[in-house]
Amino acid sequence: MIKGLAISPPTIGRISIGRMVEHNGNRLPQKDDQFTITTQIQGKEGWLIHPVDAELREQGKKLRTIPVRLLFNDPALNLRADYTFFDRKTGRPVCIGDGQQCRRLTNEGMESLPCPGPLQCEFGKGGLCKPYGRLNVRIGDDDETGTYIFRTTGFNSIRTLAARLQYFSAVSGNLLACMPLAMKLRGKSTTQSYRTPIYYADITTREGMTLSETIKEAHELQVQRQAIGFEQQALDNAAQQGFANAVYEDDEEDLVDIIEEYFNVLPKDDLKSKPVSVSKLKETLAASRKAS
Repeated sequence: MIKGLAISPPTIGRISIGRMVEHNGNRLPQKDDQFTITTQIQGKEGWLIHPVDAELREQGKKLRTIPVRLLFNDPALNLRADYTFFDRKTGRPVCIGDGQQCRRLTNEGMESLPCPGPLQCEFGKGGLCKPYGRLNVRIGDDDETGTYIFRTTGFNSIRTLAARLQYFSAVSGNLLACMPLAMKLRGKSTTQSYRTPIYYADITTREGMTLSETIKEAHELQVQRQAIGFEQQALDNAAQQGFANAVYEDDEEDLVDIIEEYFNVLPKDDLKSKPVSVSKLKETLAASRKAS
């Protein structure tokens, strides 16, 4: 296996809450109150809508529930979350931590250091260190190892998804990959949001199914898989090795889109809170790759 290249789950689409809009030469993230499922191809109007989106969307209604299955039994393989700091000049991730330890790129190379979290870290202050979560789910049965990725920097989504996956894993006897589940959009308002709704992702049992029925179906599917020789633990082990093969999960070629949509990183000479210029960010990333 090539070292330094993260072997992550094959991705055939994206799930987002919102979209990018063009404004005065800048592309800005715009929140929404529904899910959108897209391909991994962008056109002039943004990400192209995936055919699955139309299949799941009832005519005239917003897409707020998506039937899903998980690829792995281990909750931490389905949802990876960490604190990530992106360099303002190059757009590259330079520090990734879990609240206890971090891996930081310094002049001496990659170092392991204590991680107090973004609110108490001198290195990450200024809002550039954020929680960053990636959830991979299956939609449909056409591609049983192909996944749709949901990325988020929202505490609400990360905290809720992490709790649900841990709970479902516990009550099912570690059969997450066999459970029929659903991604659901939820909303709440707080004083910090000035009472305007904040939308976040959750994972629940499917509509019309109780938790007991969901667990029963998971055990039945597990028996069927064992009968045909399906090795779920081997799949989890392979995924664990693949993620551990590199420090950072996302491909460098995807960084521009990820930073633009979720982090809004600015060059060093522009410290005010303004939208990032896509062309300027691409130039700095290209210069960084050429120099390395």
